[in-house]
Amino acid sequence: MLLFKIKYHIIAVFQKIVLKLIYRKQISFGKKTTWRSSFKVMIYKNACVNIGNGCFFNNYCSLNSNLNITIGNNVIFGESVKIYDHDHVFKKSSVLIKNQGYKAMKVEIGDNCWICSNVTILKGTRIGKNCVIGAGTVLSGNIPDNSIVKSN
Repeated sequence: MLLFKIKYHIIAVFQKIVLKLIYRKQISFGKKTTWRSSFKVMIYKNACVNIGNGCFFNNYCSLNSNLNITIGNNVIFGESVKIYDHDHVFKKSSVLIKNQGYKAMKVEIGDNCWICSNVTILKGTRIGKNCVIGAGTVLSGNIPDNSIVKSN
């Protein structure tokens, strides 16, 4: 078990270096933030991702930023959590959706939250401090501090 943890911490350190080389000032990681396998980050031009201290991302998490994603301190993520601060514009039926661009709104996650497995966080979402977001929830909007949110 200890060798397993050491392996993933070493891989995460290497990936942090690579992500900093690719995205430079567009990405920041706090101290003791780490992840397991298949952690993915996509940051578009002029967008940014800021991750606080002591965060943990389980397998297959992804952050997709066209504007701004901010994650507080000591936030833990279950497997396969997806965060999007944008979505496609689809107003004109005569124009291909892929050619209509994006609409973006920042995503904020407060300190000391637990985002359970298979959660999808959509643009414009603000999650307060000390929140738990239940497995499989698709989330948008404002979630007050100390909330528990789950899907039926």
